[in-house]
Amino acid sequence: MTHPAYYDAVVRLLGEIQRTQMEAIDRAADLIFSSLAIDGILHVFGSGHSELVAEEAFHRAGGLVPVNPMTEPFLSPLTAPKKSGQLERVSGIAAILLDYHAPRSGEVLIIISNAGINAVPVELALEAKRRALTVIAITSLRHAKTVASRHASGKRLFEAADLVIDNGGEAGDGALAFPGLTAKVGPTSLITGAFIVNSIVCSVVERFVLKGLVPPVYLSANLPGGDEHNRQLEAKYKGRIKLLC
Repeated sequence: MTHPAYYDAVVRLLGEIQRTQMEAIDRAADLIFSSLAIDGILHVFGSGHSELVAEEAFHRAGGLVPVNPMTEPFLSPLTAPKKSGQLERVSGIAAILLDYHAPRSGEVLIIISNAGINAVPVELALEAKRRALTVIAITSLRHAKTVASRHASGKRLFEAADLVIDNGGEAGDGALAFPGLTAKVGPTSLITGAFIVNSIVCSVVERFVLKGLVPPVYLSANLPGGDEHNRQLEAKYKGRIKLLC
């Protein structure tokens, strides 16, 4: 049985996003469609547990093919958090990631970070904009506005991005408070992040269809013809999506 208070919190947040963030989601879809329609790539980044939201956009049945994840295990919980958590605060990593992935001018980078205060996501946004990318942030404004940046610029991710989509989460991500506990439990950023990412994807695909274009969408590899369908689409982007090289 689901916990009723957590269920209510998640449903409330999804409704809040639907009411307050759909204009930003539509704008994100416009920017991404304009890039993909001229053979661009959508780049995504997340560190910590936000990497899971970035992964949701990549190589996903029913998702877009031209998606390049700029994620690294050493910035995720797959590396001991005592190391990965500190590495997320180190300057200089963002430029290395951008040099390696080589996004092109005019392409879009989505950066997911719930707090948006650590050096890597903030620096990635600033450096990406210097390289003429459009930066979209998925973050919690409730959290970010209560804490100071850890980047030398003093900026938080929402202050460095071109477009901000607010996941609506509480400071600290937990949705539920229990008597006697300092920390809240029931994080929401993964659920809301996946909802936002897939809302963007659906809106991008809709734009392809409305323009009479065939959207580059993955078919499940567990359906007949799925492997062949996907290989044919992936061939167009060979060399540009590092995890497919």
